[in-house]
Amino acid sequence: MNKAELIEAIAGAAGLSKSQADTALNATINAIKAELGKGGNVSLIGFGSFTVSKRSARTGRNPFTGATIKIAARKVAKFSAGADLKAVVNGEKKAGAKKAAPKASAKKAAPKKAAAKKKK
Repeated sequence: MNKAELIEAIAGAAGLSKSQADTALNATINAIKAELGKGGNVSLIGFGSFTVSKRSARTGRNPFTGATIKIAARKVAKFSAGADLKAVVNGEKKAGAKKAAPKASAKKAAPKKAAAKKKK
């Protein structure tokens, strides 16, 4: 699925126009980028977490010449799938299936009094 197909899917599922879905998707992506750019994390419960990880400097090897090269330290973005996403990918759960909302505790009605029998 590419970005255009994702926008169509969002528009259909949320009842939005394609331009509104495109705006929403771009805003979401930009918010995630901004938070990761500051070194923060983004957690979407059930879907997964975006985090920033540090890679230390190391030496590597040029595959063509065999010469050793220095690879600078850097930060990388990582994604860890959440439990619900893992379950969907493994076929244990259907995509889009929502958990049942917890039932509100209903107050028990007072027992009705037995109607008095009429005497004839």
